[in-house]
Amino acid sequence: MIYGIGTDITDVARFTKWVKDPSMTARFFNEREVQRSGSESFLCQHYAVRFAAKEAFSKALGTGITGFELRDIYIEKNGEGKPELRTLGTAAAMLEKRCGRNAKIHVSLSHEKEFAVAFVVIEV
Repeated sequence: MIYGIGTDITDVARFTKWVKDPSMTARFFNEREVQRSGSESFLCQHYAVRFAAKEAFSKALGTGITGFELRDIYIEKNGEGKPELRTLGTAAAMLEKRCGRNAKIHVSLSHEKEFAVAFVVIEV
């Protein structure tokens, strides 16, 4: 059964100053997501699509971005390169409280030069 769905779109250019300021990425991204090499446009897309995933997760959960740390949500690619949304700490606790232990999260990510979009489904 679907508990919730969420989607978010972000402006990639917004992340230019984040790429230049490591304190911004440290504030919002899990250390597993922090990318230190690549072109500025690649890094902006990298962070934009992951931030969109965090927002989409909060919408699917029905909480908005409250009650958990954004660093406790991260994107990890599986062995085949498929992105998977993972939670830990405060986000994992909120997910379990609202959806139970067996909740499954589905995520789809996409980006172009100007925009990044994420779609999240939480299944219980």
